[in-house]
Amino acid sequence: MALLERTGRDGRAAASPRRLGSLTARRERRERRWHLGPDLERQQRPSRSLLVALGLASATLMTLDLTANGAALDPVRGVVADVVGPAQAGASAIVRPVVGVPDLLRTHSSLRAEVAALEEENTALRAELGSAAFQRNRLAAYDSLTAAAEDLGYSLVPSRVVGWGPAQSFSSTVTIDAGTDAGVRPDMTVVSGAGLVGRVVSAGRTTATVLLITDPSSTVGARVGDTMDMGFLRGRGVVGDEGRLDLELVDRTAVPARQDSVVTWGSDGGAPYVAGVPIGRVTHVYSSLRETAQRVVVDPYVDFGSLDVVGVVVPTGTVSDRALVGPDGELREAGR
Repeated sequence: MALLERTGRDGRAAASPRRLGSLTARRERRERRWHLGPDLERQQRPSRSLLVALGLASATLMTLDLTANGAALDPVRGVVADVVGPAQAGASAIVRPVVGVPDLLRTHSSLRAEVAALEEENTALRAELGSAAFQRNRLAAYDSLTAAAEDLGYSLVPSRVVGWGPAQSFSSTVTIDAGTDAGVRPDMTVVSGAGLVGRVVSAGRTTATVLLITDPSSTVGARVGDTMDMGFLRGRGVVGDEGRLDLELVDRTAVPARQDSVVTWGSDGGAPYVAGVPIGRVTHVYSSLRETAQRVVVDPYVDFGSLDVVGVVVPTGTVSDRALVGPDGELREAGR
């Protein structure tokens, strides 16, 4: 009887109540797992009533803003500004350095370019300042040469000293940048604004060699002061403060005074020296008892150590490849 109660009609053993409960619990868990996803989606999706409410609120705010010119929403804007303003300021302070990096790089590049331009300009100004004295002195030399042409009454070929040194058998010569194309020939007188420089000993087409009166082999006929005593000047081969000239007077008994002016007496035909060119002044007079003569020392007017602009005396009407200074001190165009 007990065995029949535990066996069903189909002959299979009947399940116990405990086992049936376990099966039911498993089925419910499976059903909940299958329905969990859709429930969460429905929970996360906003309801239609909420969307409608937000839409109506937005429309109401827009209407109030348009009809009242924004006055109705000013309190709200103020509250929002008080809340959001500090946050915006903080974010701006953080972002500003990063945003400004391109501008900073451009500014740095511009500053470097500006500094380079200023340095270049400063260099040019220094060079200009350094050459200002040179240009000023040269201009003064040209002005004095013009005055010398007017005082002497001769035409001059202006030129510059471009070389210094011995030439041929002479020890004190200079090279000038004017030659036969400019009308320069050997045995022509060379002067500066201060006085006599020397004579041309050789000339090429574009340059010429000038023998200075300081050369020991140079001899210049001279006259002294108001007495017009005649003599011969010879150089010592020295240039600078010690570059003196020795004057031997024809009249051995004549005694010139200190500071007397000495000028050229002139050669036949004006070659190699024209008359009346200032040479220097008497600085010392020495008497010689044995020779009963006077030794006269003359300090030249020309500073040969800084010789630059000179003029070659040429006859009137000379054709030259450069402008000439006329006897009246005026410039005459080249080729005329």
